[in-house]
Amino acid sequence: MEAPRSSMQLHCLGTAGYHPCEGRHTSCYFLPQAGLLLDAGTGLFRLPPLIETDELDILLSHAHLDHVAGLTFLIDVLYQRPVQKVRVWGEAEKLAAVREHLFADLMFPVPLDVDWRAVEEQEEIVLRGCRVKTMVQDHPGGSIGYRLDWQSGESLLYLTDTTGTETAEAIEFCSGADFMMHECYFGAEHRDFAEKTGHTWTGKLAKIAELCQPKRLLLTHVNPLDPAPEKMLAEVRQSLCESPIDISMADDGLVVPIFS
Repeated sequence: MEAPRSSMQLHCLGTAGYHPCEGRHTSCYFLPQAGLLLDAGTGLFRLPPLIETDELDILLSHAHLDHVAGLTFLIDVLYQRPVQKVRVWGEAEKLAAVREHLFADLMFPVPLDVDWRAVEEQEEIVLRGCRVKTMVQDHPGGSIGYRLDWQSGESLLYLTDTTGTETAEAIEFCSGADFMMHECYFGAEHRDFAEKTGHTWTGKLAKIAELCQPKRLLLTHVNPLDPAPEKMLAEVRQSLCESPIDISMADDGLVVPIFS
């Protein structure tokens, strides 16, 4: 069943990269009406009161710990709010690494009752009226970006842990989206660090947004050591000052209407 157009919201449960800090847990975003979770960082513990569906689908961008550690919280999450089925989606080798290492007996000795689904093994992924597409991204160990297209016409991009790409294929994948979630880990002065660590800096993000022209842009995967992340937001806004794109930054607890 397609989620009601007027009620689709994005809940930011964790908005930091690498490790939690006082105001942010690591990457975890939830669309309650769609039953879709974007990554499973430490912010996942906030999930139970928001669940509205009897099935959950967790879309993993990659297997780094700040994006998968929250999978170990699912035992308590599902105790508080049981559902009929949980599917965890990602690249086959990343899912295998999570199952072998994160859920090794000596690491976490409780079996996780979920259905593991490799995205590259599917001809098509459609989840409750939402078509899911993936794009390979440049990041140490690799990551994938997601595009969600609803039957009602709206679209959302989730692009994190990537240097950002301007290839023709990537621009085609990202163009025409209503809502773009894109990591922004470094400001202009740390461009070299961004390129070395496989992350996006403000100037690169601004260029990608200019090429793809989403209606709205949400900066995500914030550097937990950055004392003033609003400076990055200001840099992106300044670079796109002549663009009609609505630009904001994710914060833990932020609720964003996706369908407007």
